[in-house]
Amino acid sequence: MRYVGKRDLFTVGKYLGTIMQGVGFVVALPVFVAIIYGEGNLQSFIIPAFISLGAGTVLKRYLPEECSVRLKHGMMVACLAWLWAGLIGSLIMISALNIDFTNAFFENMSAWTGSGLTIFSSVESLPKSILFLRSLEQWIGGLGVVIVVIGILIRPGTAASRLYKSEARDERIKPSIANTVKTIWWIYITYTVLGIVLYGLTGMPLFDAINNTLTNLSTGGMSIKNMNIGYYHSAAVYLVTMLLMILGGTSFLVHYQLIKGRFFSVLHDIQLQATVVFISIFTILAVYVGGVAPLESIYHVISALSCTGSSISSTPQMVAWPAYFKVLLITCMLIGMAAGSTTGAVKIIRVITVLKGVYWEIMRILAPEGSVMPRKISGKSVSDTEIREAGSYISLYFVLLFFTWSVLVVYGYDPLNSLFEAASAQGNVGLSMGITSFNLPVVPKMALILSMWLGRLEIIPVIVLIRGLVEAFKAG
Repeated sequence: MRYVGKRDLFTVGKYLGTIMQGVGFVVALPVFVAIIYGEGNLQSFIIPAFISLGAGTVLKRYLPEECSVRLKHGMMVACLAWLWAGLIGSLIMISALNIDFTNAFFENMSAWTGSGLTIFSSVESLPKSILFLRSLEQWIGGLGVVIVVIGILIRPGTAASRLYKSEARDERIKPSIANTVKTIWWIYITYTVLGIVLYGLTGMPLFDAINNTLTNLSTGGMSIKNMNIGYYHSAAVYLVTMLLMILGGTSFLVHYQLIKGRFFSVLHDIQLQATVVFISIFTILAVYVGGVAPLESIYHVISALSCTGSSISSTPQMVAWPAYFKVLLITCMLIGMAAGSTTGAVKIIRVITVLKGVYWEIMRILAPEGSVMPRKISGKSVSDTEIREAGSYISLYFVLLFFTWSVLVVYGYDPLNSLFEAASAQGNVGLSMGITSFNLPVVPKMALILSMWLGRLEIIPVIVLIRGLVEAFKAG
């Protein structure tokens, strides 16, 4: 039986065209920053923007929608959308900065996926328009390229629902996907304005406040300063940043309940409870076992767990961290924070589901024959399928992590630092042991790109895309 044919590719292409139009609009926005700061690189943004808008319009207008949209189509659209966004951003950097394609693609894939790893040793030497482009890509990517387009360009209905689910999102704040996405948008924009205001109150310049809000709320963490947030040497700035990272890593459903005054529901959210527990435990271990300073510990634990990758320490300082602290942060980068947020990694709910599944299995064995054991998390029933899916995903996640780590080790990098870098890339975090750089060999650089892409899409959609394309072209 053939599951994907050319008719499916036409449907994928039509919706991908809409995404391409959205990407074209986004990458054109830094033109205004270039004008404000008198930078003469306008064509570097305008030409790629028109390429994306033009190609998207052609696909959307001339490709027929041959079949109704299903989840497989949404997944294929999501996979290709991230690749296209990375490609268009690359064209801008190739033109504006005169760098090669691999480095340009790495930087943009890192920004769009909210990974935050950078190949530039001195970001402060980059044009402000390029800095804003990276920040904007992280802000859009935090919600998800597809989610953003659903909210703006795609009409409500089945297609929106399938595309929404394709980005590993299941939570519904409102009955319809369209209204859910709009609500998420308003919450996100409100917190963005709040972040800019709070940074402004610390005395931070407006350009810095805007960029730091875009990158830290989106849990992207790619900074406009070489020392990242440590550049500001301000406890107030650190506190605002930690707040934004936690907000970004918290489920939008929890934010909605908080706005609506449903404090009881917020306090009883299991992912939020687990986040508080993890931050507390890992910080205490870092301080009292790892011997790391309290502020440095809690800041980087929050940064790693939320998958932001923001830092108040320089790269040499981080490389010199005790091995124990690195292992703690690797654990945080593997877990991540809440599903339904801007965070990456495995997500807390999957970890809880698997651990609960093991507990329930043990209790089933110990219980008298014929006993019925309720299996619930936060009052919701959990099926065998959900436990199996969570376990399967975590297994796949570790297989991919092992692949990326192996590539780095084969190229001669320190095993522990390589594991740190691989976990950071796959979890879309951005904390670095200095391995990521402009001169990193092509093979490990491509392995990290693949890891960031797969990690952001949560692996399964990429497998669906590859299998679908093989089937479609075989049929042709």
